[in-house]
Amino acid sequence: MSHGGNINQLRKLVNKETRLIDFSASINPLGAPSWLRAEIARSISDTSHYPDIDSTDLVAAAAQAFAVKPEQITPANGSSELIFSIPQVMKFSRALIVEPSYIDYRTACNRQGLDIVSHNLLPDTDFTLDLTLLQPYLSEPSLVFLAHPNNPTGRMLPVKETLKLIAAHPECCFIIDEAYLSFVSDSTNSSFINYTAELDNLIVLRSLTKFYAIAGLRLGLGFAGKKLTAILRNSLTPWSVNTLSQKVGARVLLDTEYAQRSLAYTLSCKDELLRQLQQITELKVFPSAANFILCRLLNNMQTPDLCTQALKYGIALRDCSDFSGLDKSFFRVAVRTPEENDKLIETLKQLLYPTSKQTTRTPIQRSTPSLMLLGCSSNAGKSIITAGICRILLQDGIKVAPFKSQNMALNSYVTADGLEMGRAQAVQAQASRLDADVRMNPILLKPNSDTGAQVIAMGKPVGNMRVLGYMDYKTQAFAIAQQAYDSLADEYEAIILEGAGSPGEVNLKANDIVNTRMAQYAQAPALLVGDIDRGGIYASFIGTYETFEEWERELVKGFLVNKFRGDASLLAPAHAYVQDFTGREVLGVIPYIKDLDLPEEDSVSFNETFRKGSDKDADPLDIALIALPHTSNFTDFDALASEPDVQLRPVRNLGELATPDCIIIPGSKNVIGDLKFLQSSGLGSAICATAKNRITVGICGGYQILGKNVRDPYNIEGGGEVAGLELLPITTTLDREKTLTRATAQHTISGLAVTGYEIHHGETLHSTNTPLFIRSDDRGIGSGDEQVWGTYLHGVFDNDEFRRYFINSIHKSVGRDISSKLRFQYNLEPAFDRLAATIREAIDIDSLYKMMGL
Repeated sequence: MSHGGNINQLRKLVNKETRLIDFSASINPLGAPSWLRAEIARSISDTSHYPDIDSTDLVAAAAQAFAVKPEQITPANGSSELIFSIPQVMKFSRALIVEPSYIDYRTACNRQGLDIVSHNLLPDTDFTLDLTLLQPYLSEPSLVFLAHPNNPTGRMLPVKETLKLIAAHPECCFIIDEAYLSFVSDSTNSSFINYTAELDNLIVLRSLTKFYAIAGLRLGLGFAGKKLTAILRNSLTPWSVNTLSQKVGARVLLDTEYAQRSLAYTLSCKDELLRQLQQITELKVFPSAANFILCRLLNNMQTPDLCTQALKYGIALRDCSDFSGLDKSFFRVAVRTPEENDKLIETLKQLLYPTSKQTTRTPIQRSTPSLMLLGCSSNAGKSIITAGICRILLQDGIKVAPFKSQNMALNSYVTADGLEMGRAQAVQAQASRLDADVRMNPILLKPNSDTGAQVIAMGKPVGNMRVLGYMDYKTQAFAIAQQAYDSLADEYEAIILEGAGSPGEVNLKANDIVNTRMAQYAQAPALLVGDIDRGGIYASFIGTYETFEEWERELVKGFLVNKFRGDASLLAPAHAYVQDFTGREVLGVIPYIKDLDLPEEDSVSFNETFRKGSDKDADPLDIALIALPHTSNFTDFDALASEPDVQLRPVRNLGELATPDCIIIPGSKNVIGDLKFLQSSGLGSAICATAKNRITVGICGGYQILGKNVRDPYNIEGGGEVAGLELLPITTTLDREKTLTRATAQHTISGLAVTGYEIHHGETLHSTNTPLFIRSDDRGIGSGDEQVWGTYLHGVFDNDEFRRYFINSIHKSVGRDISSKLRFQYNLEPAFDRLAATIREAIDIDSLYKMMGL
């Protein structure tokens, strides 16, 4: 190939399944600015008109960016258009080209029949240019092509000496190509653009396509004095710069933040790549100021063979044997991302250090197969689908683990070793038939106010943080998450990752550690999940996808429609539209699964969880569950809500309380705040009045609320002391240390065994005559009697025998017949298998496995 970056031709040479990393074209590894897509979308309507023939806004932006006058600027369809135009209009019969150099200098001159003389730089001198050696060539008027930095050597021109040479030969015209100068540190002071106004025989070229990663748009600029600029402008065809290129160019030239970030990133990547290349003894690596590095093979292999072999590994190199002065031992590599550069180094080592074992090695693969499930919104079904896919892999004999780097939820779980993690990942672990492990959810955020949360890292609290404080902590949090993921990936054959909320929240993306950044780290292909039950799913698919940068788009392999009711064939036109717009398919339609009976992750679904199902008795018990502003661990009541003779309903205000058969106050992440809510709303007084003749129960924070008072001397929840409902003779003091433990206990009245876990800051003292309701190892973790009682034990209602005993006690208290038999067994295994079967039927699992690399 005569140029690098011929991606279409390269793809014809590799297996269509091979992911190609193009090191043959030296494009900004950061990719285009994040605003590029929005700018193009905004400008689409303008394409029905001819472009601005003078490129007015583009020229004005360039004048500002390079501190020159507008009449010194010639916009073009890439700098290549100017390279081919200059020999045509400048009326020289002779050209001097310092080589090796960009091959189209010679091509452009040949097309106009110019006599070409060349000065060849030598590899023995690291291609250093001695300007004094050019003097003999300049005795006749000539076009002189120089590159700054040179392509492919990456060497810079000495600015002062070059300016003297230009000034000394006014009969010659010097074309200095600065296509890659933006990648050079201190490029402003080393640019020749600054001297075009005073030198009438100097033309400087700038390509915008490389540094700004917009090669497909084609945009270049020529800088010269007024006379030369007029000649150049008249040489180009009208409207050579299209509308979209003008719009993008005008904006990108003034985006200094992107330019600074790109330069710093590229220089950092290049330094490390250069260091790694220099350690390969089979290579001679030449110094380079640009974003590419020229290399020479020192063994018997030739570059065409190396490039062919590297393509099998998905690595495209630039064969430099077509550059004048270079033979078949030279190749060039662009600077790309650290991960891609590492793959390049590994590939080169495999190809240049062949052994009997290495010659049969397969191309580089991702270390642990993985999949990321992203959502268009919270409650799109990511958690449940993650559990289902984990169960499918388990059924197919694959050792799989779930992972969510950061979870914001009030539903938490205590592991066997006394560490706290998200309840959803504990459920996903159960779907994988694993014990819950905090590595599956290394960062847990438990909101305790509108702007703050308790931060739990690897199962232990690290403190309460407000939003800005947590932003400062996120770098550390991401490092913790990465270590946890690596540890899991070393132990399991596949990892199913779950995102959080929506990856399209543009105000949060810069600090993302759970969605696409985590998928990028894990090298996990991603599926975007949407809830069609909410409406607007296809707009959500496209809208979310449109917020993604190019590297994020590469991660997304398709979409999943979730919770569909009806005939999926009716969705075909919408699926075709999404694929046409995004280039990604809808890979499955998962039907709405009624009464799945799996715990939900988020309190978003709190009010939707406890509905009256079709299998309920005609007149079930009415249990009021107080919906506190800071309700936590509402999954404590999933099993209770599944009983056919129970209707569990959330109560948010006094008007919704009515006259229930039983009242339950759930856990709370801010007991003091929730007690104040109960008192101010009137619910507290109503609960106390109802408790005189109705069973009233408090779980964890609800247990504390039932007591005399709650003290907060260490400012855990804002400090101070607040009176409780005084339905139990207990007092609670919030302590700095958090109790995290699994427990096996006994219900003292019935003698039934119960199991669960404790998560609380409170230390609760009982008065001497307070009966213990639940006891564990001579320690009271619950007190009260049959009428009013509370416990710290989360999951107490998951115990089938105790749950039936409790329900029967409610029946008895309101004068109903008691059913002594178990009517429902809380066992998630059938639900996991049902979920897996539904997903297996909705998605092509073989294609999913192939996507993951299984």
